[in-house]
Amino acid sequence: MSNPTAAAPEPIPECPHCQKPMPLCICDSVTPVKNRLGLLILQHPQEQDRALGTARLLAQHFGNATLRVGLSWPSLSKALGQPIENASHWAVLYLGSAKAADLEAEAEIVALNRKGEIAENQRALLGKLEGVVLLDGTWSQAKALWWRNPWMLKCQRVILNPQAPSRYGRLRKEPRKDGLSTIEAAATILAGLERRPDIGETLNASFERMLTRYREVQAEMPELAPKPAVKDRRRGVRRGKRA
Repeated sequence: MSNPTAAAPEPIPECPHCQKPMPLCICDSVTPVKNRLGLLILQHPQEQDRALGTARLLAQHFGNATLRVGLSWPSLSKALGQPIENASHWAVLYLGSAKAADLEAEAEIVALNRKGEIAENQRALLGKLEGVVLLDGTWSQAKALWWRNPWMLKCQRVILNPQAPSRYGRLRKEPRKDGLSTIEAAATILAGLERRPDIGETLNASFERMLTRYREVQAEMPELAPKPAVKDRRRGVRRGKRA
C-alpha cells in the first residue's frame, strides 16, 4: 500500500542551454563548428519532445545559427533578426509529399522547383546559397510552419536523399527513410553544401552521444521516455516525428 504522506518526487532539473533533463544533457561535449552558411531553425511551439529532440543541441554547435520558436514570421529577415537582401539565396528543407526516390534523384541534396519537381541547374542553385532554414517538429507541425510562412516560397526548396535511415532506430519510428532528426538533416545539408565532411562527422557524433546517454538512463528513469505517438482518428494514421 502506498504511503499517502510520502513526499512527491522532486522535479528533474533541466539544462538552461539544451533544455533537456540534466541526466540527458551532453552540452559539456559540444564541439564548436565554424560555418560559412547561415542556419535558421524554426521550431513549432508544440514540439515538446525534449528528451530526444535535437534542435537546441544543434544550435549550440554553431556561432552562425539562430533558433526561433513560433508559428509564423513576416519575412525571413524578421525570423533571422537581421536584413536579408535575397531570400532565394536561402534554402528551406521541406520534404512535404516529395520523395527523392519517386523523383529518381541521385544526389543527396536536391533542389526543387515550384512544381515540386527536380529543378534544372542544380549546381548553380545550390552553389549560390547563403543559408539554410530547418523546420523542427512532427510532420504535421513542419507542414503548418511551411504554410503559415509564405515567404518560404521565395526561398529555394530542397529535399534530402540520405544514404542511410535515421540513427534514431527503434527509439523513434520514422514514417519515411528520408525522415531524419534535425541535427542529422543539418549534418547532411551543411556538410554537402560546404563540402566539409567534418561538419557531418561532428554533428552525427554529437547525436550518437545524445542517443547513448538516453539509452543509459532510460532504464533507471523511465519518466524521461517520450510519450508514444498519438493516433489521428480523423485519418487513421500516426503522426511520426521528423525532427
